[in-house]
Amino acid sequence: MGELVAVLMSWAVQLSGYPAPASVPEVEPVSHAWLVAQACGGVACNVRGWLPPGQRIYLDDRLDPVNDTMDSSVLLHELVHYLQRESGRFGNDCSAAIDKEREAYATQRSFLAAYGHHAPMFIAIHGLACGNAPSNDSGVPK
Repeated sequence: MGELVAVLMSWAVQLSGYPAPASVPEVEPVSHAWLVAQACGGVACNVRGWLPPGQRIYLDDRLDPVNDTMDSSVLLHELVHYLQRESGRFGNDCSAAIDKEREAYATQRSFLAAYGHHAPMFIAIHGLACGNAPSNDSGVPK
């Protein structure tokens, strides 16, 4: 997985324009149920990858990013979030969370297009509504 992360980080840097980070996060496959519990507060959601504070990306263990381009694009999407966080470019408010997702999805679409895939993607952030929703440590409302 380490080699794949290095290759995908190179893609993420090239496509997003962020500088290469000093280190790359670890990637840990976890069950979908675990992702829902941790990333979505236990409320059913379609989460496939998650970057909480720290140096670890959690991926749904049903994904096969080594052999499936669409699945590797999910990991690339999370790597873009890592680059965003490392850059300090965005704040932690709701509007910034939406902007980060837009940018990560745009980079993911560019990656897929380079491999001849057309995959319309829409911003899908569980519970994201810019209002008075309580937020987690990443600034994304729960």
